[in-house]
Amino acid sequence: MASNIGRQIARTAVLLGALALAFWVLYGAYTTFYKRAYPTEYWKTVVREADRNGLPYDLVFAVIRTESGFRPQVQSSVGARGLMQLTEDTFDWTKSKMEDAGDETYADLFDPEVNIRYGCKLLRLLLDEFEAGDTALCAYHAGWGNAKKWLADDEHSADGINIHTIPFGDTRRYVQKINETRAIYRNLYQFVEHGG
Repeated sequence: MASNIGRQIARTAVLLGALALAFWVLYGAYTTFYKRAYPTEYWKTVVREADRNGLPYDLVFAVIRTESGFRPQVQSSVGARGLMQLTEDTFDWTKSKMEDAGDETYADLFDPEVNIRYGCKLLRLLLDEFEAGDTALCAYHAGWGNAKKWLADDEHSADGINIHTIPFGDTRRYVQKINETRAIYRNLYQFVEHGG
C-alpha cells in the first residue's frame, strides 16, 4: 500500500515536471515568435530619438512596424520613404520646425538614422498640436489638414479634441493597428510608459 502511494506520488511529480517543462518550451516559442514578429531593430536610434522628443518607445516601434515593416528602402506610391514613411512635403515641413536640423535631404530618408530622427520629430510636433494621441495619429496618417478639418466638424468630433468618427477607413484602421501594436510592444518588451 505504501509503495503504491510512493509510486503515485512519483508519477504525479514526473507529470507535473513534464507539464512545467512543456509550459516553458511553449512560452519560449511563443515569445520568440512574437519577438520576431515585433522586432526592435534600430534600438539605439529609436531610444535616442524617442528620448530626445519625449516619445514612448512602443509608439515609435509601432509606427515603424506599421508603416514599413522595418524595411528602410521602402517607398509608397505617394513618395513616402523609409522606415517611418515621410513624404517630401512632410520632411521639408518637419525640418523647418527643427532648431538642430542638419543638411539632410529628402533623398536621405532611406537612411534609418535620418528617417527615425525626422519621424520622431514629426510625431512630437503632432502630439504637441493635438491634445489626443489618436488625433495625432490621424494627422500622421491622413495629414494635418484633414485632422484639423475633422476636429472642426461636429459629425466627427464632439469636443474639438478627439475624433470620434474617423471618416477615412484606412486611417481608422491605421489608428487601431498602431494602438494594438503598441500594446503588444509594451507587453512583450515591458516598456515603461513615458513621453507623449
